[in-house]
Amino acid sequence: MSDEEKLSRIEWHRKMAVQFFNQTWDILDKKERTEDDNNRMIHLTHGSALHWNIVVESGKYSDCGPLNLERGEWQISRVYSVVGNLESALYHAQRCLKICKANKIEDFDIAFAYEAMARVFSLSGNTSETEKYIKLAQEAGTAIKDEKDKEYFFNELSSILV
Repeated sequence: MSDEEKLSRIEWHRKMAVQFFNQTWDILDKKERTEDDNNRMIHLTHGSALHWNIVVESGKYSDCGPLNLERGEWQISRVYSVVGNLESALYHAQRCLKICKANKIEDFDIAFAYEAMARVFSLSGNTSETEKYIKLAQEAGTAIKDEKDKEYFFNELSSILV
C-alpha cells in the first residue's frame, strides 16, 4: 500500500498543498524561467491554494486556517507579478490583505500583504499607490518580531522600484 493510499482524503489535500507551495517556490527561485516554467508555476500555486481551502474548510486541523489561505493568496499574487499578469496579481494581493485584516493577522504576514500591493502598483507604474503601500509595509515590517524574518522582509521590500 502506498503512502497516498494510507492517507485520509484531507491528509492528502494537506500534503498536496504543501508540496505544490514548495514546488512553486522552487520555480520562483530559478534564475531563468521558461514559458513552460511560468505556466507550471501558475498551476502549482493555484493548486496549493485550492488544496489549502479544502483542508481549512474541513476543520480537521486546528493549526490550519486563514493564515494558510492568506499565504496562498500572497504566493499567487507574487507569481502573477513575476509573470507580468498585473490584473490577477492585484486581485490576489487584495484578497491577501483582506484576509489579513478580517482575521487580525499581523507580523510577517500583514507586512507581506502590503508588500504584495506595493509590488503590483510598482509594476503597473502607479507611483502614488506604490509609495502608499511601501510606507504601510515598512510600518508593519518594523513590528516583525523575528529578526531573520524582519531582515528577509526588508530585503524583499527593497526590491520594489518606486
